[in-house]
Amino acid sequence: MKRWLLLVIFICAFMPSVSLSDETIPVGLFSSGSLAGWEPKQFEGETTYRIEVLDNHQVLIAHSENAASGLFKETTINLKDYPYLNWRWRIDRKLPEHDEQQKAGDDYVARIYVIRSGGLLFWRTKALNYVWSSRAEKGKTWPNAFAPDNNRMISIRSSQDNTHQWYSEKRNIYNDFKDWLGEEIVEIHAIAIMTDTDNTGGEATAYYGDIYFSKE
Repeated sequence: MKRWLLLVIFICAFMPSVSLSDETIPVGLFSSGSLAGWEPKQFEGETTYRIEVLDNHQVLIAHSENAASGLFKETTINLKDYPYLNWRWRIDRKLPEHDEQQKAGDDYVARIYVIRSGGLLFWRTKALNYVWSSRAEKGKTWPNAFAPDNNRMISIRSSQDNTHQWYSEKRNIYNDFKDWLGEEIVEIHAIAIMTDTDNTGGEATAYYGDIYFSKE
């Protein structure tokens, strides 16, 4: 629960809005070599994040060794206008299979949070966690081991997917929140990235391409 509270406090500190383009809203323009607006947050040890060139493109590289820290960006997105989150990612190695529904196994080689802030009512903050699972099949969902009422885990990739291969993802965030909470969530207030191995004591390297919201 400590990790979740630290995240909530960090997100609620400030929630700036962004200017909108016609079709997309950029969140992480790593291909331009920029980490503008992204802030580190350390939970246990330090996952390193840096921009490097891979496959002739600048990407964000995350390396974790028995550590959990993330990058967070506060940004307000209207999900009725821009419901789709788009991103690319790949991993170099898989974590050993572990029970991700238990606190001792709550580690992911790659993870993207989409966060709706509860403001001062921090217990109302909700987050969708899109993860590269070491155990769960693609499409499986479950409550987070540390904050089950506040976090929903969704397996986007699994141990059956290839390492050293890029995958492009698109999720309808508006629909995912409605499926989970049974209510309409119009705005989200932050995006976070985390590659973490602190609970299992492992090591992982993940790569993240550009992240953006789109109308379609």
